[in-house]
Amino acid sequence: MMIRGLYVITDSALLPGERLLRHTAAALAGGARLVQYRDKTSDTTRRKSQAQGLHELCTRHQAQLIINDDLELAAELGAGLHLGKDDGSVADARETLGNQAIIGVSCYNRLEQALEAAAAGASYVAFGRFFPSLTKPNAVQAHPDLLTEARASLNLPIVAIGGINADNAHILIEAGADAVAVIDDIFGHHRDNENEVTRAARQYLNLFSRNESEPT
Repeated sequence: MMIRGLYVITDSALLPGERLLRHTAAALAGGARLVQYRDKTSDTTRRKSQAQGLHELCTRHQAQLIINDDLELAAELGAGLHLGKDDGSVADARETLGNQAIIGVSCYNRLEQALEAAAAGASYVAFGRFFPSLTKPNAVQAHPDLLTEARASLNLPIVAIGGINADNAHILIEAGADAVAVIDDIFGHHRDNENEVTRAARQYLNLFSRNESEPT
């Protein structure tokens, strides 16, 4: 599975109830090909049901579901996994999920952490936040130059995250990001219906298409 383009991340506060599947389906219809299910609540029954629904959606759209910080759920669904700094090791996840599974690692603003993750078998690394973030306002800040440095040092996909919208994403794409991870600009409360979500997702698709067509 190619790590490229729009990578949407769900949020239990922004996507309660049926809104989760409806708006995720709309993002997939707009061109998203990576969906991270992120829910830190303790309701394991609901989380499993929602993840199963998302897995079915992603399969239908030939997209990849990635589970945030739940190795057991990722293994049960045959999904990918995303790990933060306190979420366990890449080596353990790789042993459980197998060689073909997508395993991503948050590296914040640290290139050395990304190099370690790559050596341990990560499928992609994620840097950020790059801009002020409504979801994680206190997250450490990274500079777009880090993406350029990482592109020269790493031979695996690079994801940018943090305060990204359709107006600033091009800065990160041009700096070397293979994918941009977006929460609020796709799933925020200002997206009142599925059509708005789809239109928002297509804006990112156009940004990547434009960058690919420009001469280097």
